[in-house]
Amino acid sequence: MNGNFAHHLFPDYVKEFVDTDAVRFYAKFLAAVVQPHPVFFGYLVGVIEFAIALSMLLGWRVRELSIVGALFMVNMILCTWWAPGHGVAVWKYFGAELDHIPLLLLFLIFYAGDAGTVWGLDGLRRPASS
Repeated sequence: MNGNFAHHLFPDYVKEFVDTDAVRFYAKFLAAVVQPHPVFFGYLVGVIEFAIALSMLLGWRVRELSIVGALFMVNMILCTWWAPGHGVAVWKYFGAELDHIPLLLLFLIFYAGDAGTVWGLDGLRRPASS
């Protein structure tokens, strides 16, 4: 890991989100909170993505990290909502979010189904029901 994402790529993404793609109220939040500290938040994104991936692979703390994953996808939807441009047909906004909306739904299914208890490590920490 060389930190290229946190130091170089993430600040550019945040600038684009603030300038053009993010929903207005969220762009203000990004500009006030995230943009002044891009390296910290760039590393935080990497840690969160790694924790979610490890959770899904091992089946450990799946419910908790499914909530984190769902919030992360909501964040991405708010950051990229206006990517198709302003004033285009509504379906294009949803079409542009096909990278995020299915994952959001998947995290909600993992949460509702308590996915880690069947094949994951979460099943070891909960007593078997009779």
